Formats: sequence, structure tokens, C-alpha cells
Amino acid sequence: MVSLQLLLVFIGALAVVYALPGPDMALILQRSSSHGLRYGLSTAAGLAIARSMHVTLSALGVAALLRSAPWLYDGVRIAGALYLAYVAIQIFRSPAFGLDNNNMPSKTRPTLRAALSKGVLGNLLNPKALLFCSVLLPQFVHPKAGAVWSQVLELGVVLVAVGAIFDTTLAFSAVRLSRWLRSHPRAQVVQRWTFSIALLAFALRLSID
Repeated sequence: MVSLQLLLVFIGALAVVYALPGPDMALILQRSSSHGLRYGLSTAAGLAIARSMHVTLSALGVAALLRSAPWLYDGVRIAGALYLAYVAIQIFRSPAFGLDNNNMPSKTRPTLRAALSKGVLGNLLNPKALLFCSVLLPQFVHPKAGAVWSQVLELGVVLVAVGAIFDTTLAFSAVRLSRWLRSHPRAQVVQRWTFSIALLAFALRLSID
């Protein structure tokens, strides 16, 4: 079992990482401010699922495989970059004044399942997230403290939980932002451009890094 002191240090490290701007944060803010709290929370749920998978894959040694096979890492990285670019284009092409989903045509109205999928794929196709788990988790695992698998499980649960709390807080904050955006039409256009450019920048960074 991981000691309380070590667990607090681990949570502090996670808080710093989650506070850094990235594609996950951009997705949460965009979904919540543009489509409402349910869509933001669905995206957050997708991110939590992806992080759970990253922890599992890291424990199974897939992260080590990515490090030893550059071609595989590059393939996942390029796929992730292309997906982020696709999402950015979707956001850019969305209606400028589409904050109220009730006024959107049913054919163009996003679904909660789509928001969930964007969260899963956006994080899962980022090999850096997997490598982050494989680098961070072992630093807090000590064989003398008990079974390694139970420590990895405990740290993995904390990693997903802290991320979910952070993403949920972002979603609620973005909903408050959306109320202001409804009364400022020009700000809606700026918001759409900002998130599109941010995701394209993250896609470019992922493709060349």
C-alpha cells in the first residue's frame, strides 16, 4: 500500500500536470461552453476511460513497447495529431451561434456519445499520455511496501480520480462562461476560433515532437 505522504506528493504532481494547458483541457472547455454541462461531463467521462486504459496499458508494458519501437510510437502520434486536427476543423465549421442545443437542427446537434468518444480518442491517441503514466507511476511504487500490482492499481485509481475532479471543475466553470457568451455574439466567434487554433497547435506539436 502506498504511504499517505507519498500519495499526497503523487496528487500534487498530478495537479501540476493537469493544470497545464493541453488538448484535454481545450476539449472540455469547448464542449461545455458550446453545448452545455452534459456534453462537458461526457467528454470528461471519455477522458477518464482513456486514462484508465493508459494505466492498464502501462502496467502491461505497452508503454515500454512504444519506447522500443519508434515506428509504432510515430504511428500512434501521427494518428493522434490527425484526430485533433479533425476535431479542430469540426469546431471551426460549427455554427457560430450554436450555444443553445435546443435551437440546433437535430441532424447537426452533437450527441453525448460523440462527446464521450471525442474524450476517449483525443486522449487515447496521445502516446505522451501513455508514456507519462509509465514514467510517473513507477516513481511511486516501492516493492517493500507490498505487492507491486496493488500499488499500481491504487495509484492508477488516484490518477483517474484526480483527473475526473479537475475535468468536472473545468466543465462547470465553462458553463458559467457560456452564459456570458450567450449575451456576447462576437465573443462566440472568438471562442470558436480560439479553440480551433489551440487544438490545431496541439496537433502540430504532437506531429513534430
